[in-house]
Amino acid sequence: MSRMAALVACMLACTSAQAAEWSLLARNYLLHNELHEPDQSLRQEWAQGFIVNASGEPFGRGELGLGGEIHGFLGLKLDGGRGHAGTGLLPLDSRGTAEDNYASAGAALHLRWGENRLRYGEMTVETPLLDTGDKRLQPEYANGWLLDSHALDGLLLQAGRFTAFKNQDASTAHGDFAGYGASTRHGGLSLAGLRRAKPSSAWGGALYAGRLDDAWDQAYANLNAHLGRWSVDANLYRTRDSGAERAGAIDTLAYSLLGSLKLGDHGLSLGYQRVEGNTPFDFVGGDSIYLANSAKYADFNGPGERSWQLRYQWTSPALPGLSLAARYVRGSGIDGTRAPSGGAYQALYADLPRQGRGGRHWERDLDLRYEVQSGPARDLALSLAHVSHRANAAQGSADLDRVYLILEYPLSGSF
Repeated sequence: MSRMAALVACMLACTSAQAAEWSLLARNYLLHNELHEPDQSLRQEWAQGFIVNASGEPFGRGELGLGGEIHGFLGLKLDGGRGHAGTGLLPLDSRGTAEDNYASAGAALHLRWGENRLRYGEMTVETPLLDTGDKRLQPEYANGWLLDSHALDGLLLQAGRFTAFKNQDASTAHGDFAGYGASTRHGGLSLAGLRRAKPSSAWGGALYAGRLDDAWDQAYANLNAHLGRWSVDANLYRTRDSGAERAGAIDTLAYSLLGSLKLGDHGLSLGYQRVEGNTPFDFVGGDSIYLANSAKYADFNGPGERSWQLRYQWTSPALPGLSLAARYVRGSGIDGTRAPSGGAYQALYADLPRQGRGGRHWERDLDLRYEVQSGPARDLALSLAHVSHRANAAQGSADLDRVYLILEYPLSGSF
């Protein structure tokens, strides 16, 4: 256990029973990928994960308090051999074989004063410029500090700096988050912003700015509204190279608009997304893209790409906890041939001369989920999803059919 984790564990032990909480998530995950490629047509892994968290509210007198959080993870391989490894559920050894198990732990200190809270250490992060993903067996984590402030009524102010990262299939916190061409390998990521923090309000918005060291400066804006059955969500990113320009020259504008209509148990959404520039809209961190057409496999973020989305959602009135979603996204107009020479994004299109111009692709997602609402198995959730992706040679991504089968059972309590 690290010194930070040991310190936080000691603090939690000293915290009052009413203020300290724990949770355990048992996650059973089967991921089946059928790729239409000659070198490896099947990638399939099945694993069991356990994610434990413990946290204590900052304690102390008056306006000032000190607390913390600690988390641990254990992943066990159930199946993933015979050359089928590589889905991201399990780490790979030097021979490309899935490891039998892996584990990790981390912790963060919390300092509270008034309406402000500072976290320092290893944590999950949710901001438009860095959002650690939770798409596989283990969540991603970032190490640094993050300040959340509610000092202004109705607004959440955030500022942070992160310099170390733990990937979803890793035990170490000294890895790197990688995008399509950029990476955190040469430094950290800083961000600051604010968002409207009144869930009951009919409208909301956000403004953020950040920097990936020696790679880019990035700005983000959001505006959303809910008017009866209708809702609309608009997102915009502006990215420009900065510092040593280790990813090359970047000048990208990416934006999306999603409109939704809810009719009883049914929902229908239509989205449009556009990327303007000679390089893809890039990001680091598994969920650090808040554009409407970022789907389960493809992000539809190629240079010059225009994409449309149609989505249908249904919740069962007869069986509470049962839901179904279907989504279709089509993108076209991709042209990566103008990527700046010598930059990280030129390599995406240089291997095959025909790649990079006239790229188009589509993705279809089907999601079925059931969550037990009552009884001894309350909160037990079963998710079944199917993804199909098809692309021409100029788009470059794999043609695949993917199946997810996830069983999750959360437990929680206090001590």
